[in-house]
Amino acid sequence: MDYQQKLAEKLTVLNERGQGVLIRLNYIKKLCSHPKLRPSFLTDKTMEPAIKYINKKFPNIDFRGNTHHLTPIQKQKSEVLQATKNFYDSFLDVLELKDHVYELLNTIDAGQCHFDIAFNFDFTKNYLDLIVTFTSVIIMLSRIEDKKALVGMFNSAHEMTNGTSDPSYPRLGQMFLEFDHPWKKLLEDFGPHTRSVTAALVSLNMIYPRRNLPPEQWRRAQLLSLLSLPAAMLDPACCDTMTCEYLSMEVMERWIIMGFLLCHSSLNTNQTSQELWKMALRSGLYLTVIRDEVLNIHKVTEDIFDNIKGYSKRIADIKECREHVLINCGAIHKERRHFLRGALKELCQVLADEPGLLGPKALFVFMALSFSRDEVLWLVRHSESMPKIKTPEDYVDNQMAELLFHMEKLRSLMRKFSKIVQRYHVQYLAQFDALVLNDTIQNMYVCPEEESVLLSSFVSTLSALSIKQVENKEEIDLRAVRLDWLRLQAYTSVTKAPLPLKEYPDLAKVMNMIQFHTKMVDSVEEMIQETSELSILCFYPHIFEKMFTQSNEEIHMKRYLMAFPSVCSHFSYCGHSLCPEEMDILEKKSLRLCVSFLEQIGKQTSGVVLEICAEQRNLSDQLLPKHCAESISAARHRKQKKAVPKKGEVQKEKPGAESLRKDRTVTTNMDKLHLMLRELCSTYSLCSDFLIFDHIVVPTEFLLSHLEQRFSEIIVRMANYNQTTQEIARPSDLLAGIRAYTTSLHGLSSYISVDVTRLVKSVLLQQTQPLDSHGGQTITTLYTNWYLEGLLRQASNSFIVHCPTMHCFVSQTTDNEHSFRAEEFSDISELHALAELIGPYGLKFLGENLMWHITSQVSELKKMVIDNMDILVQMKNNFGKPEEMVALKKRLTGGENVLKRMTIVGVILSFRSMTQECLKEILQKHCPFLMAPMECLRDNISPEADIKLTLNIFELVSAAGLKCDIDPALVAAIRNMHTDNTSLEEEFKLSQLLLVYIAVSLPFLALDPNSLYNREHGGHNNNIHCLATAINQLFAAMFTVQNKNIEQQLKDFLLLASSTLLQLGQNVERIDVKNRESVYLLLHMIVEESQFLSQNMLESCFPYVLLRNAYRESLIIFIFHEELKRCTPVYRC
Repeated sequence: MDYQQKLAEKLTVLNERGQGVLIRLNYIKKLCSHPKLRPSFLTDKTMEPAIKYINKKFPNIDFRGNTHHLTPIQKQKSEVLQATKNFYDSFLDVLELKDHVYELLNTIDAGQCHFDIAFNFDFTKNYLDLIVTFTSVIIMLSRIEDKKALVGMFNSAHEMTNGTSDPSYPRLGQMFLEFDHPWKKLLEDFGPHTRSVTAALVSLNMIYPRRNLPPEQWRRAQLLSLLSLPAAMLDPACCDTMTCEYLSMEVMERWIIMGFLLCHSSLNTNQTSQELWKMALRSGLYLTVIRDEVLNIHKVTEDIFDNIKGYSKRIADIKECREHVLINCGAIHKERRHFLRGALKELCQVLADEPGLLGPKALFVFMALSFSRDEVLWLVRHSESMPKIKTPEDYVDNQMAELLFHMEKLRSLMRKFSKIVQRYHVQYLAQFDALVLNDTIQNMYVCPEEESVLLSSFVSTLSALSIKQVENKEEIDLRAVRLDWLRLQAYTSVTKAPLPLKEYPDLAKVMNMIQFHTKMVDSVEEMIQETSELSILCFYPHIFEKMFTQSNEEIHMKRYLMAFPSVCSHFSYCGHSLCPEEMDILEKKSLRLCVSFLEQIGKQTSGVVLEICAEQRNLSDQLLPKHCAESISAARHRKQKKAVPKKGEVQKEKPGAESLRKDRTVTTNMDKLHLMLRELCSTYSLCSDFLIFDHIVVPTEFLLSHLEQRFSEIIVRMANYNQTTQEIARPSDLLAGIRAYTTSLHGLSSYISVDVTRLVKSVLLQQTQPLDSHGGQTITTLYTNWYLEGLLRQASNSFIVHCPTMHCFVSQTTDNEHSFRAEEFSDISELHALAELIGPYGLKFLGENLMWHITSQVSELKKMVIDNMDILVQMKNNFGKPEEMVALKKRLTGGENVLKRMTIVGVILSFRSMTQECLKEILQKHCPFLMAPMECLRDNISPEADIKLTLNIFELVSAAGLKCDIDPALVAAIRNMHTDNTSLEEEFKLSQLLLVYIAVSLPFLALDPNSLYNREHGGHNNNIHCLATAINQLFAAMFTVQNKNIEQQLKDFLLLASSTLLQLGQNVERIDVKNRESVYLLLHMIVEESQFLSQNMLESCFPYVLLRNAYRESLIIFIFHEELKRCTPVYRC
């Protein structure tokens, strides 16, 4: 045959083109049948008459006589033309493909080409692929129900726009009519090609039966085992038909079934053909056309042969084969999968241990992958399509995860060690294959010039390969060698070829082996995809998800679950350049499936991890000091030799008793959880990440995401906050629980490589904010609400007292029973725990809420000042005139209320000071290197420095808990209260008068029986000692905002307050001044608290002897009250 025929090139191009057209038709079918994706003009009710008319008259549509039927198209002709053009072009591609395929098949028949899969493998494979691809295209075309409407609408719009039909329309319409019954027309067209097709199919007689062996024979032959012959482990895996060994059995079955359907006459004349055909019919019920489009092979074959005379025996064979499938096929394939699971596991373990074996044994890897993929695809096709059978369990595989996992492991090993494979085969090609090929060429008795040039180029190309190319990472491209070999097969397979390949079997065997070796050098990835790509699962999402669910139900399959999301990375290979608009759909579907699997795996793993953490937290909780009371009591009982407990009483187990076991075979809940965790974590060993389209997927991030979300929820739940009863866990208890959780979580890193530290830091950092990343409440919000509503609200009513000596709040002993003891939530250890939990950010949020409450009180105080402004101005001006002051005081209203509100402010500020102090101590423990420079910065601020700079520095150091002369948070809160309605001078006047209001109202405190100074607490029972903090901090902030001298204003207050309190001594009625001494102490506290007042200033306006006597009197009164409490009996109802 003339070399200009270019059979090899045409086969390659047409196969690629045919695959693209097939995918395009499949996309059009899916598009037109999907209710949401269906083109709008097909669902438009106004178009229904036109579509019905076109379908009825197709292809002979009268555009002139029946225009009323086509009026909707006439109105929207440009839109219809544009919308249907892509569909029309796709159908034209089918017509063009048909012309080229028929032309090439006729050319091949004219040359009487010889086909033998063992010799001219590529030529035969491409020939059979072309026949099957074209047949699939025609079948797919016949399944598109709207094809006539699409083509007819396009042509109608085209004629209405251009005045003439599209030139290709008549032939396209004729093709649609001819292939309305596709098999009938195909059988007619392929009748002349029977000889070539049959010859190609019969050559499979050596390959297909060997591949279609029962699993028992695989097991006896120890198929795919590298350990069966240890002595031959390093020998290269070679055979005469290397390229056939990893050929997909599904592909061969498709060749045989479709080939003998098209050229069925040989089934009655050729015994070999008949045996091959029957063997393929016994392999299953369904055959893949493309993706999820299948062919019911027995039904289709029987329907075709029913209409042909002389095929009654073949119909009987079909029925017998179908019965065989229903009875035996499920069990056979189930056993094959069982065998392959063990074989692939062994192969993975050996190759992972000795990756150098991938060089000589690469063929074993691709055989294993190909065999496994055939079994997976067979189950996918049949699992939900089988009729009623006696053994449905054969079509359910709850161990599919293991097979997929080992397939993915083999793929990753080949990718990881591809350089080893390349290095080995470069040496093999240059030092062995080139020499063997050269010897083979020398022994040929006929070698024409054209063939000689090609063969010589093979030898020279292979001989030129060097190991240095691999070491220098040079790109090696041997595709030209493989294409030239395909050309040579085409040249030497025609009848009158000068060099008939069938007469030189040694050359064919050597070249087929060389072809495999060249692929190991430059096309390992393509070989991996060719033998193990499972993108068809993208089109069976329900079955794929069902397989995952079934595997997930088995505890020993959990370690293989990562195979399912990993397989989703295959889906990017199922697209084609002829159908680019499908890629977005495939990408979304792939990501949805992958994310769904990873979410489920991550959710399970995080659930087990956190269950273990919860168990460990319970064990840790038993060791807390609060649980040791019973042990102490028992020890006291033993010392005092009290009565032994009765037999009926159950002795409480000590912590650690759970670790004592008499029988190790008895499994505890923790044993089961750790077993489950080990299985789940093992699945993450498959890969650290993988690529799905353009997305890099990291499986452990899904686990960390679930752990983060659930850990956050658990922390909030451990706080046990009840808004109704205002109950909450103590910060120290919560901190102990979190520490137990984090300690257990760090154990996860011994199973898989995850950054647990980053996880814990992320969760705990979120807990320092008001809301977490999911918008949920955090412990910062819970504790802020509780301390404000639970503790400080009761402190403002004097049910709880601020205790400076113990640095905490203490609950008063009253008739009201509180649900908590304030000291258990506000002592130093608890506030330290709170600072550890919510950190500087959380305490800043707490401080902002405290400031809001303070500004609320300040607003009310200002209103009261405004109501009494005239009186206060007179009192400020006449405080040295006792008679006038007495008269003015009687007119003054709301004095007790002012003191009450200022006390509330003082309580809040005292609590803030306590939290700030604890924050400072915690930060000094964690980061002393940071605290020391900040303390130095604060201590070296110059009094003459700009107030803005000073406040900025104070804000910095205050965030770390350091105490400042002026509270920057309070300054900011006071500044935010300022409105445009009032000037700074007016605000200053109100602040001055508020100080006067407080000073002249102080004597009211002496009337309150709770104003007694408590020596144990270091303060007063009604929290009035907090007035010192309130006056100093609040007015320092207010005068800072107003840019006034703080020291001078506080001096004036001290003078007025001293004068007012000294007047108490002139009151002869002791009952009115019974707590006078306790109130005197308040002046001393104000000066002690202040950064702007001194004892000298106090002594200049208030005699020190009165303070000394006040302390003595207060102590005597306190002792008297304590003795009275001890002597008075307590009566309870």
